[in-house]
Amino acid sequence: MKTACFRLVLLSASVLLGGCVSLGNSSDTPAAVYYVLNDAAPVTAPLPPAAGAAPSLRVIDTTTGSFYDTDQLVFSRSADTRGLYQFARWTERPGKRFTELMRTRLERQGGWNVASGSYVRADWLLDTELVEFYHDAASEPGQVRLVLRASLLDIKQRKLLGQRVFEQQVPLANYDAAAAAQASSQAVGRVLDDLTVWLASLK
Repeated sequence: MKTACFRLVLLSASVLLGGCVSLGNSSDTPAAVYYVLNDAAPVTAPLPPAAGAAPSLRVIDTTTGSFYDTDQLVFSRSADTRGLYQFARWTERPGKRFTELMRTRLERQGGWNVASGSYVRADWLLDTELVEFYHDAASEPGQVRLVLRASLLDIKQRKLLGQRVFEQQVPLANYDAAAAAQASSQAVGRVLDDLTVWLASLK
């Protein structure tokens, strides 16, 4: 009985955030809207690294927990629950997209020779994990919460150079999926700001 009640509450929250529940092939069912996760930082032209001075950095794919490894936007109505928007989706799963944005940002810094792939030789290795990434909807309009764990290793010396957890909380402008997607991109931009400053401090 308790389980059934919990599912009903979670379903109700999903309806509130994502629109109507899909029942069959009704023409009244809203179509899914796909949002692009972006780096909200201003776009600047790439700066070439100084000759012979830039260390090579292998950036491996960002990992995510199994629940966050989805193209659906995630929300939370309370600290111990998570739900999925019904009709709001990412064009790419957050972990994969975050990796692309992170590599692009680091390349634009001009202080790294960024590499990818398991067999690419590099001086350092950057390992990241998307620990939390969701719309905290406990109160309206809520906020996007992003938590990233990063580790930087010296490959040649097999030494951990640093490890840090980055967290950002960005308020939504409105209580809907479009505002959640916009705040998500802002959170990504701010975390990348913090990440690049931290990496530069370890060089």
